[in-house]
Amino acid sequence: MLNILKRFPGSIFKPFLGSYPSYNLQITSCFSTDLKKADLEKRRKEMMSKGLPKQKPIKGVKHIILVCSGKGGVGKSTASVNLATVLKIINPKKEVGLLDTDVFGPSIPLMMNLHEEPFLTKDNLMEPLVNYGVKWYVMSMGFLVAKDAPVIWRGLMVMQALERLMRQVDWGEIEYLIVDTPPGTGDTHLSLVQNLPISGVVLVTTPQSAALQVTKRGAMMFKKLKVPLIGIVENMSSVKCTSCSADIKIFGEGTKGLAKELDCDILGSFPLSQEISHTSDKGIPVVVENRESCNSQLYRKVAESVVVFLEKNRASEL
Repeated sequence: MLNILKRFPGSIFKPFLGSYPSYNLQITSCFSTDLKKADLEKRRKEMMSKGLPKQKPIKGVKHIILVCSGKGGVGKSTASVNLATVLKIINPKKEVGLLDTDVFGPSIPLMMNLHEEPFLTKDNLMEPLVNYGVKWYVMSMGFLVAKDAPVIWRGLMVMQALERLMRQVDWGEIEYLIVDTPPGTGDTHLSLVQNLPISGVVLVTTPQSAALQVTKRGAMMFKKLKVPLIGIVENMSSVKCTSCSADIKIFGEGTKGLAKELDCDILGSFPLSQEISHTSDKGIPVVVENRESCNSQLYRKVAESVVVFLEKNRASEL
């Protein structure tokens, strides 16, 4: 079991870990067949607008950046960890936060080598964890459950947990909050966009057609929701030949076409790399383990591009 109540007696998670009453719902159509199409569309928009919550900023957080992917296993969490870390490295006077919203498969604790339980403040807020001597903040569902315990929750409980991870954490004053999202375009993404003022989205994909197609669907969702696309991080873009050291595009170059179609930039293209794999498994971001490596320098360029985008976007809103 999740064992959250044992870890946090009387905690903020208690209200939605109990049993739920059952409800008998009867759904009746509110439209008659003789209504015109325009009237139907008007009513649909009215009903949808009533159900949408108003966006509310997280206290003390200036920029919220979503890191998203259509498919799992494309290196999204790796990108999130290194982006958050390098943002702190290039802006040492500014605080950076990292929020893991993948409730069912949190991987940030492993990649950040953080396995402690967060403490509660006197205001009953969870304190984010810190690592590597660089003061940035990390919060994940993985800190609240046993290491190998599955999270077997329905959608309502997930949304309530997400709300608590956003609102009942003592983030303090931070410049950038990097949000690592689960794969796909589900309730988590919709809730984040509806509840928070999102500064922009970084899409993570590999060059395979299957990954690109799903990434495009996610991008179109964000466009419809008026969320700015910062750009694309392409992982597994190539592999280096052991004989001639040439870069071989084993998965093709489809990411360029997607970037053109979405009218956004490719922020960085990362080859298949043992360095990134090994550092992630050790729980050390590659930008910390080897700051001068090609991968670290490329992540630095990605972070710099993100900062430039946010500054331009903010200036245009003033």
